[in-house]
Amino acid sequence: MHQCRAGTLDLFNAIDYATFCHHAHPDFSPAGWHLGHIAFTESLWLLERGAGMPPMFPQYRQLFVADGLPKTQRVNLPPLAEILHYLDTVTAKVLDYLETVDLDQQERLWRWLIQHESQHSETIAFVLQLQQWGIGVRGSQSRAEVPSVERTGVQGLGSRLSPLVSRLDEMIEIPDGYFEQGNECIDALDNERPIQRVNLETYCIDRYPVTCGQYERFIKAGGYQNPNWWSNAGWKWLQSQQVTQPLYWSDHPCWTNHPVCGVSWYEAEAYARFVGKRLPTEAEWEKAASWNSETKVQRIYPWEEEVLDSDRCNHDNAFSQTTPVNAYPNGQSAYGLYDTLGNVWEWTDSVFQGYEGFASYPYTGYSKVYFDGQHQVLKGGSWATRPWALRCSFRNWYYPSVRQILAGFRCAK
Repeated sequence: MHQCRAGTLDLFNAIDYATFCHHAHPDFSPAGWHLGHIAFTESLWLLERGAGMPPMFPQYRQLFVADGLPKTQRVNLPPLAEILHYLDTVTAKVLDYLETVDLDQQERLWRWLIQHESQHSETIAFVLQLQQWGIGVRGSQSRAEVPSVERTGVQGLGSRLSPLVSRLDEMIEIPDGYFEQGNECIDALDNERPIQRVNLETYCIDRYPVTCGQYERFIKAGGYQNPNWWSNAGWKWLQSQQVTQPLYWSDHPCWTNHPVCGVSWYEAEAYARFVGKRLPTEAEWEKAASWNSETKVQRIYPWEEEVLDSDRCNHDNAFSQTTPVNAYPNGQSAYGLYDTLGNVWEWTDSVFQGYEGFASYPYTGYSKVYFDGQHQVLKGGSWATRPWALRCSFRNWYYPSVRQILAGFRCAK
């Protein structure tokens, strides 16, 4: 809990009040609101419902409860120092409660709350990036605000990179057979449970996520102007948005081997058609990332050791931006896929729904309300994903029109 909180607070170093309260996009609350919401949620689940304490700071309840105010009304926030006092006061009580709580009964709830904070921490990171890149609601971008790769130190990875050249288009064949999908460890969220035995036919999947250099070919070939590559829903979305490139886009050569980032599911689908491929299903993605076909063992992470460190993948705001897709050879899956965890979330062709035997936890509204047939599954995590929300079985979900999240994709056949 201390480690998670330290990373959350690091995002607010040297932040001014205007940035803290700025409503960067209609679908996402200001960065500062998430900090208060983290405190409210800890207090609600652990102190009120767990320890039986009366509500702390009841004056904040309507502001920071998830369904209290529309996002447009969450801009009038208390100063950062005041919210930090709220957070620190709640956390002190929580840690006192931890001394006496029966963790045999409650550990899953406490671990859920760490992941809840991790998810809001990632939202804070990309809300701040929207402001850093100078991106408006419709995706207009001030080029002067695009951070350079050199300035942020990512070029320091250069000594670890191997030549890509034509290998970027390389695909890995995944033989037919079963694998185990999902997770039942203490950290697993309700939508990851229970483990499913899934049989898949032989398929091929990209070794690397689609890069900016590859995606630029789609742009230059008129991909955003040609309806042949788009589904009916995708073309309708495109006409309403009038976008001509990904949200987080720079055509500077230094970004060529970085994964494309800030694309909607519709854009990912259109590119896949353009190159004669398709998006992988969630099961195809997870098998390629987590399954060892020789030992018949499901891995939490793509690599064999159950250790997550900075030498395996780009996560936890290490660079606060993407890295080249082959920067982490130690993070390969058993099948040889790169970058399946961290860097960018990856869209899949699967609609978000519960596995057979699904049971809501800790409340119905956490996952089940999104089993509406309108949300697509994303896998893998991004550069801003915290360690506690990073594993092959983790499932993210968004509407196919969303571009603000740190999302890219890889293709399959």
